[in-house]
Amino acid sequence: MSTTAPAEETGTAPDRAQAVLLTLILVAAVANLPLAVANVALPSIGVAFDASQTQLNMVAVGYSLGLAASVLWLGAVGDRYGRKQMLLVGVCLSLPAMLAAAWAPSINILILARIVGGLAAGMAYPTTLSLITALWSGPGRTKSIALWSALGGAVSAIGPLVAGVLLEHFWWGSVFLVTLPLIVIAIPLAIKLLPSHVNEATEPVDNLGGILSALLVGATIVAINFAAVPNSGTIVLSLGIIAVAALIAFVIRQRRTKFPLYDLKVAARPIFWVAAVAGIIVFGSLMGAMFIGQQFLQNVLQYSTVQAGLAILPAAVCMVIAAPRSAKLVEARGARFTLLLGYVPVLLGFVTMLLTWKEGANYFWVGLGYALVGLGVGLAGTPASHSLTGSVPVSRAGMASGTADLQRDLGGAIMQSILGALLTAGYAASVTKLIAGSPNADQVTSSTQSALTKSFDSAAAVAKQYPQYSDAIIQGAKDSFTQGQDWAYLAGIIAVLIGAALVAWKFPKGDDEKRLLAEYRAQDEAAAAATA
Repeated sequence: MSTTAPAEETGTAPDRAQAVLLTLILVAAVANLPLAVANVALPSIGVAFDASQTQLNMVAVGYSLGLAASVLWLGAVGDRYGRKQMLLVGVCLSLPAMLAAAWAPSINILILARIVGGLAAGMAYPTTLSLITALWSGPGRTKSIALWSALGGAVSAIGPLVAGVLLEHFWWGSVFLVTLPLIVIAIPLAIKLLPSHVNEATEPVDNLGGILSALLVGATIVAINFAAVPNSGTIVLSLGIIAVAALIAFVIRQRRTKFPLYDLKVAARPIFWVAAVAGIIVFGSLMGAMFIGQQFLQNVLQYSTVQAGLAILPAAVCMVIAAPRSAKLVEARGARFTLLLGYVPVLLGFVTMLLTWKEGANYFWVGLGYALVGLGVGLAGTPASHSLTGSVPVSRAGMASGTADLQRDLGGAIMQSILGALLTAGYAASVTKLIAGSPNADQVTSSTQSALTKSFDSAAAVAKQYPQYSDAIIQGAKDSFTQGQDWAYLAGIIAVLIGAALVAWKFPKGDDEKRLLAEYRAQDEAAAAATA
C-alpha cells in the first residue's frame, strides 16, 4: 500500500487520510491529557502528602519536564530508526508510568512517575507531528496541523473536567488513569494505520547532543522551581551553572559534529526561531493559567473539583473554534499576522485574571479569562507549529516536531515554573507580613509559621488545629494566595508583551515569508541532491 496519494490542488495526503489523522490526534491526546489532570488534583495531593507549594509545583511541572527534556533527542531517534516504532514504544511506556503515579506511596515517587510519564510522551508526541509533516503537503498539511494543535490544546483543557469528575468519586490518584481507555484504542489503530517508514533520515543520531539537551532543559526547569524556596540558593546556583555549561557544550557540539542533533543553521532561520519562541510563550500561557487557576478556584473560590474542571471549558471551546479559522488566516494573511492576532486575546486574558480573579469573583470573569486565553492559543498555535514544519526539510521533521512539542511542554514547564515560583514567593511573603502585623505574633512558633507559609493546604491544616483562629487563618491564606497569583499574572502579561514585540520585530511579513520559505525549499533540495 502506498503511503501517499497523488498530489492534487490540496497537496499530498496519505491513504485513509482521515483515519490516519484521527489516530495521530488520539496518540497526541494520550500524551497531552496528563499535562493538565494533575492541576485539579493538587489541593487533594497537598492534603494527602502534606506537600509544600514547591512540591506541588514539581508534581504539576514534572510531566512537562520529562517531555521537554527528551523530545529533541527522541524526535531524532524516531527520524532515524522509525517514527511509528518510537510512537508505539512511547504509548506502551506511558502505561506503567501512569499506574505508578496513580498509586504513588509518597510525593517524591509521584514526582518521579510524572517525569517518567513525560519521557514516554517525549517518544510519542513529537512523532505525531513529524508524521503529519512527512505524510501531508500543501494546504492539507496546514489544516491537519490546525486540527492537531486545536484538539491537542482542547484535550489539555478538558482534562481538568474529567479529573474533577473522578475526584468526586475516587481517590486523588484516579486522575492519572484518564488515558487508560485511549491507550487501549490507540495502540491497535497505530499498528494498523500508520506507515512504518516515511522519509526517514539515514545519518547517525547525535546521542551526546541529546544528553546535553536533556541536561540543559532539566537543570533550567528545576532551578526555576526552587528559586522561591528559602535557603535553596546553593542548589539554584549549582543548577544554573549546570544549565549554562550544558548550553555552551551543546552549541559547540552542534557546530562541530558532522551529524548534529539540532541543525543550528536551520534553527537560525527567522521563520523557525521566532516561531519557536512565540509558541513557547503562547502555549506556556495556557498551561500557566490552568495551573494557577485550578488552585485559585478550589482554594479561594471554594469550587468543587467538578466545578473547577468545568470552569476551563470555555478555553477548550474557543481553541476548537479558532484553530480552523487560524489555518485559513495563515494561508491568506501569513503566519506573522495570525500570531500577532492570537497574542491580543492572550494578553487580555491575563489582564482579566489580574484585575478580576479575587475572592468572591463572579464566574463570568473566570470564564472570560479562560475563553480569551483559549481563543489566543487557538489562533496562534497553528502558525507557530506551521512555521516550524514549513521551514525545515522533511528529513528534519523530527527536529521541527520536537521544537513544536517544546513550544507546549518547555513553554508549559517554564511558565508553570515561573508563575509557580512567583505564587510561592508572593504567598509566603504575604503570610509572613500578616503574621508580623498580628496582635498575637509573639505566640506564633517558628514551626507554625513554617506550616502557614508552606502552602494553602498546610495553612488549612493549621486552621483545624487552632479552631479559635480558624477563620482568620483561612482568610489570611486566601488573601495571600491572591497576592501570589497577582505576581504570577503580572509576569504572564510581561511575557506576552515580549513575545508580541519579538514577532512584530523579527518575523517576516506576508510576501517576505513566502519568499523565504521558497528559498529554504530550494536550498534544502539542492543540499539533498548534492549528498545523494
